[in-house]
Amino acid sequence: MDRLEWSDGSLIGGETLVEQQTGVCLYDGHDKTSFEYGVLSLTTHRLLWRDHRNRNCVVALPLALVVYLEEQASGFAKSAKIIVHLSQTPPNKPSGPTSHSPHSFIRLSFREAGQKEFFRRFQTELEQKRWEQKVQSAAPHPSLPRHRPGIVGIERSIQKKHHETNKNISVAFEDLSKLIEKAKEMVHLSRTIATKIKDKQGDITEDETVKFKSYLLSMGIPNPVTRETHGTGDKYYVELAKQLVSVLEKPVEEAGGMMTLTDVYCRVNRARGMELLSPEDLLHACELMELLRLPVRLRTFDSGVMVLQSKSQNEEEVITKTSSLVEEKGSLTAEDLAKVVGVSVILAKERLLLTEKVGGICRDETVEGLKFFPNLFLTQPV
Repeated sequence: MDRLEWSDGSLIGGETLVEQQTGVCLYDGHDKTSFEYGVLSLTTHRLLWRDHRNRNCVVALPLALVVYLEEQASGFAKSAKIIVHLSQTPPNKPSGPTSHSPHSFIRLSFREAGQKEFFRRFQTELEQKRWEQKVQSAAPHPSLPRHRPGIVGIERSIQKKHHETNKNISVAFEDLSKLIEKAKEMVHLSRTIATKIKDKQGDITEDETVKFKSYLLSMGIPNPVTRETHGTGDKYYVELAKQLVSVLEKPVEEAGGMMTLTDVYCRVNRARGMELLSPEDLLHACELMELLRLPVRLRTFDSGVMVLQSKSQNEEEVITKTSSLVEEKGSLTAEDLAKVVGVSVILAKERLLLTEKVGGICRDETVEGLKFFPNLFLTQPV
């Protein structure tokens, strides 16, 4: 632990995010520490651990201090772990949580799974040593003479710029033509609806209503973030994550503080219109929300279900409410809870499993399905 140093959590120059996992605890050797249940981020330069409760508590470990890694499989009541063996503490190290430790390794305990993928990406970064590339590229190279283009080179550069300009203009006019076609259809449809309302001649058909709503929904995001406008690097994913939160923060709150990633994908692409988003780009942008301290974060349950969860959601209240509903109804299935609370069956099941995990309810799994009952061991005397 004496190799760790305090950090503000922001990325340094040339550093990019590689992998992220929630529910990770830090051990000093075999000793338990106060760094429990945080967000572990792997970058090209460091390991970053952020406290889940205190967002300002961030510690960092430079990857240059890592000697090798070991995997420790999960067991009965034990989570899977990654053992990180470290080199000697460097001189003039920035201040950290402790100044001396008897151990030359730390252990990362993964309470919410994800250990195998994190280990694989971690091992790859140690082999590539990308944290050294910046130093190498910044070193001067006196042996290379400074090259100055001649007239032919300048003419080729001008021709290349003209070609790129013509190409961009052609793409812009193609998009403009598509927009004009859609706008004509929408104007014609809106005039038809307005005329029928004004003259009171018949009702608006269901097809016209659905079509009109689809046009309105396609205009949900006026300026969607794209690779053409923000490039292909980290800036694209950062801006995409911010825009996703601005669009989804209110719907997530209205859905009970949680929304499955499949619902998020459908809602976002419906709002983006013709600028569709790939599942990979959506997932990568959602993974950055926790690091960017946005009001919505990505969460992966033990079952593998991925959701966007509002940071304002109180899990203790959800568990208490779910326990009370099961006790009130006598027993509940995921379908029953979904109808009562007004969420999807998948999220209802995750609520029941979360409540069961802390001992609030008990399960009864039969051929008829999975049903949950109140935990009488807590409420009734033995």
